[in-house]
Amino acid sequence: MYWTLELASKLEDAPWPATKEELIDYAIRSGAPTEVVENLQEIEDDGCDYDSIEDIWPDYPSKEDFFFDEEEY
Repeated sequence: MYWTLELASKLEDAPWPATKEELIDYAIRSGAPTEVVENLQEIEDDGCDYDSIEDIWPDYPSKEDFFFDEEEY
């Protein structure tokens, strides 16, 4: 399984919290790339709901990672 920002961003608007099956269904209905569906299918399913993309991809960068304080530089 591999995630990229482009692939993970396809799930930002998913109906969180969601189960693995709900995320797969959302990805298919929203026209996400095949890689997104394949990555979701590879997740070990413990029957829990996922609250956000960070639950699936812990290293997912937050919006704060992309912004910087101009006064610091």
